[in-house]
Amino acid sequence: MPMDHLGDRQRNLSAGPKTGAPTDDAGTGSLAAFRTEGLSKTYGAGGPNEVRALDGVDLELPSEELVVLLGPSGSGKSTLLNILGGLDHATRGTAWFRDMELTAMTERQLTRYRRDHVGFVFQFYNLVASLTARENVELVTDIAADPMPAAEALSLVGLDARLDHFPAQLSGGEQQRVAIARAIAKRPEVLLCDEPTGALDSRTGVAVLSALEAVNARFGTTILVITHNSDIERMAHRVIRFQDGRVIDIARNPDRVAAEGIRW
Repeated sequence: MPMDHLGDRQRNLSAGPKTGAPTDDAGTGSLAAFRTEGLSKTYGAGGPNEVRALDGVDLELPSEELVVLLGPSGSGKSTLLNILGGLDHATRGTAWFRDMELTAMTERQLTRYRRDHVGFVFQFYNLVASLTARENVELVTDIAADPMPAAEALSLVGLDARLDHFPAQLSGGEQQRVAIARAIAKRPEVLLCDEPTGALDSRTGVAVLSALEAVNARFGTTILVITHNSDIERMAHRVIRFQDGRVIDIARNPDRVAAEGIRW
């Protein structure tokens, strides 16, 4: 089913003040997917025990790109992803999704934002063991406003023949692809992936990356992928490197490699 109407369907979320919202998508004239200004996240009450998970991050991410976030553990990647996904709150600074200020949203608004705009894929698949692949995807389609059929979502990630298999009957890569199908079945504008291949070997990991690549190419879904595997950066439109809670480098990839060419 086409996704051309996705933006119109999802513009009804009230997000409070819109002053300073992103107005340009890297010079293309359209809204950026995300923008942050001085975004910081601090744990602890100051002093020697204070941890700065994010330290004044200024960032603008164009729509419809596949973006890879690289950096050592504790460098701020997951914290940024959680704030952009509406799962966590910033200590200081501002973050926008399109023209909606995430850092001004109430908990109820953040819940609606996550439901209507964002899909999540994590390192661990979080599938319900007693449900088939189709039924795991239907957990999302039952609550989404305009979902695609579960069978269609599973077909998009190459699991046409596995609709009625239980997680225990699937390989790790297949389970992760079910998780991706579940995330995309509600037609999100953004897919946030935290180490989606971290528990997989090269062959099954490439199958997962190919599924993400296909979703980005077919639907124009903005995809952010956290990884420790630097080879995955070769398939990205844009690569962002983190260190000590800060963005230290942003590079656009002039020669992207197809997911099937990635190895580790």
